[in-house]
Amino acid sequence: MKKYNLISNYTKIKYKHSNTTDVTYKYNNLLNQDFDSYKLHEVVVSDLTYVFISNKWYYVCFLVDLFNREIIGYDVSLHKNAKLVESSFNKLQFSLSNIKIFHTDQGSEFNNNLIYNLLVKNWIQKSYSKPGCPYDNAVAESTYKIFKTEFIKNNKFKNVEQFKLELFDYINWYNNIRIHSKLNYLTPVQYRNYYST
Repeated sequence: MKKYNLISNYTKIKYKHSNTTDVTYKYNNLLNQDFDSYKLHEVVVSDLTYVFISNKWYYVCFLVDLFNREIIGYDVSLHKNAKLVESSFNKLQFSLSNIKIFHTDQGSEFNNNLIYNLLVKNWIQKSYSKPGCPYDNAVAESTYKIFKTEFIKNNKFKNVEQFKLELFDYINWYNNIRIHSKLNYLTPVQYRNYYST
């Protein structure tokens, strides 16, 4: 990069540890920062992020398969709530009963009766990060960082319809064309096709 005077879009993560002790819900962290020992669809991680479009904040939810870092479900909403998470699950192309663990932070959008009932119905265990510790959900955090750097940072969206169309294209590119060093420089779909059998 020095030879060709290239500058990376990526920035170093600046993280301040939170000493929050007000925890309403207490669930085990079933992953313990182990993100690499799972089968296809066995563990799904998630988080939410926000995008400013047409003078409004919209929220994006991704469901990421730990096996191959593929974005397997997503949705966009004006509201940061459980219905956004539920609608992301509804877009999965396989049975929810394949999932064994759903790991997130302790946000209220993940910790409520709607999501609890969805998980119980499909025999999915819930796993939570410790409060104020993004490293416990590092794959989701990393996916959003990539998403913001590659897709959000240099784009302007006229309206949410344009955003959704371009988001669909981006996720298709992310899953099928973008190579990942963690996946032996394969795309998530290539990795799934080669190693899931």
